[in-house]
Amino acid sequence: MFISTLLIFRFLLASLGCMAAGLVVWAMTAACRRYLPQVAVQRSIWLLGQVTVVATFLAFLLPHSERLRLLPAIELPETMLSAPAAPEHAAVPAQAGAIVRDGNAPTNYRAWLNRGAEAWLSLYLLGLAYTMGRVLQAHRTLNGLAATGERLNLTGRHQGLDSAAPPPSLTIIEVDAPISPMLFGWFRPRLLLPRHLRSFDPLQQQMIVEHELTHLRRHDLQWMSAGVVLQTLLWFNPFMRLLRDNLAWAQELGCDRDVLRNRPPSQRKAYAAALVAQLRLQPHPVTHSAKTALAFGVVSARTVAARIGLIREPAAMPRSVWARGAAIAGLASIFAATLAFQPALADRAAPTAHAATPATFSCTDMVDAISGARLVHDGHCDERVTPASTFNIAVSLMGYDSGILHDAHSPSLPFKPGYVDWNPDWRETTDPTSWIRNSTVWYAQQVTASLGARRFQQYLNSFGYGNLDTTGDPGKDNGLAMSWIESSLKISPAEQTAFLRKIVNRQLPLSAHAYDMTARITALGTLPNGWQIHGKTGTASPVLADGSDDARRSYGWFVGWATKDGRTVVFSRLVLQDKQDRAAGPATRDAFLHDLPAQLDAL
Repeated sequence: MFISTLLIFRFLLASLGCMAAGLVVWAMTAACRRYLPQVAVQRSIWLLGQVTVVATFLAFLLPHSERLRLLPAIELPETMLSAPAAPEHAAVPAQAGAIVRDGNAPTNYRAWLNRGAEAWLSLYLLGLAYTMGRVLQAHRTLNGLAATGERLNLTGRHQGLDSAAPPPSLTIIEVDAPISPMLFGWFRPRLLLPRHLRSFDPLQQQMIVEHELTHLRRHDLQWMSAGVVLQTLLWFNPFMRLLRDNLAWAQELGCDRDVLRNRPPSQRKAYAAALVAQLRLQPHPVTHSAKTALAFGVVSARTVAARIGLIREPAAMPRSVWARGAAIAGLASIFAATLAFQPALADRAAPTAHAATPATFSCTDMVDAISGARLVHDGHCDERVTPASTFNIAVSLMGYDSGILHDAHSPSLPFKPGYVDWNPDWRETTDPTSWIRNSTVWYAQQVTASLGARRFQQYLNSFGYGNLDTTGDPGKDNGLAMSWIESSLKISPAEQTAFLRKIVNRQLPLSAHAYDMTARITALGTLPNGWQIHGKTGTASPVLADGSDDARRSYGWFVGWATKDGRTVVFSRLVLQDKQDRAAGPATRDAFLHDLPAQLDAL
């Protein structure tokens, strides 16, 4: 799967979106800490805050649902996201041959936007590597510190362990270093006890060790590890660090609460004195490394005051189910709001060289024909609309399979008065090749009329084509002639690629001749990079609520497949745009083919 310029812009938008979400989450959780301390001391609130910010980041990257999003699309023309479209004179030839485009040079502002988005992606990857390196370095620092210590095998060798019952899997190491007791290691937990801890009162030693063992029983190592992973993923977001620091703060307070539960005031004071004494012994460099490496037991000036406040007034922090539920609902609302109000970059089709205004919406869907892997899925790709002349691919398969069509130039049918003649090119004798090239409606109608309604519907059912509705316009009984032209038959871009994939893999109940001839008459030529293109355009107007055609807008389709060296990619491009002098289908085709070589080269 290639990283298109559009996806790079999505990444930039996701980064900005998660910063905004982080600000809102931090404001809410900070308010909880001030006004609802009973909620703030719960570790789940802070971890869920981080999860909310990361989920927002990912939601901006993933294809989003039009049913959820409320904001209109950002009007970034596609020429801003890729090279500009080809001029009108560079039309695609009908016969095989090289497809060549001469694009215009991008404007300065587009170039700066492209470079800025690409620079941010590069900076993010560098920052991610640096942050991961710091975490690994901190782990190595703690492992090196543990290697200098002495393993305590018998609880009787340390007064702090006399009343404790450490699990057999826990390795206890005594080190001669000015650190606080700390627990670290996700898969192989280890407890580091400084030698100076022996100078504390035996009861103080026991309570401090019990505090570390409580971390182990509460699975705080796993909680903190998850927090560090999320912070590392969004290293650039300062609110992620604030949330993780508060997660550690809540975990320390939680363990203090469990250790001091039902203890008399004299023991609580002794424990507070031990925290203060430990703070004086603990240098900052070791503290920072230990925190980065997921170590518990670190005493800091910022947390000691809150911990001592809890020790003095334990009744001030009661649990509150309703308040906790309200905080979680608030976080869920923030994430839901990001889904509802996130803008889209993919929903504005680009004005081509002939377009004066941006499109109403667009979709680009590309799939690997063999594996089915989705390569691109941007925009309104699940919205069904009229297939227009792209349906001629299906009609071609029906015609050749049934024997109505013979080869690339037979049957050749003359134009007759009364035939549909919206286009002057249709008022002439037409064969299968010119039918596909000119999208001659009456020729397709002759094929479907020869099939008959029953066989026509049977073919559609076997194809699994769109909504399978061939009834046509209400009350007109014209489904056999008009159902695919602004009428009852509808298909989405995603369904178009699924249908094309069946064609390429020859998974439909059709003759080999039908596949071969359809591929022949839909051949458009070869791109400069060697990919052979097959495709079909389609142009149609949306139908308004009163049944009339939309005089202002037009659908532009281009669907098909590209083949090179045994690899095939099927694609579907749909644009709904303001009507221009040129038909929307050919304009959509030219703009899409202009960018296709670079995209295919990146596969």
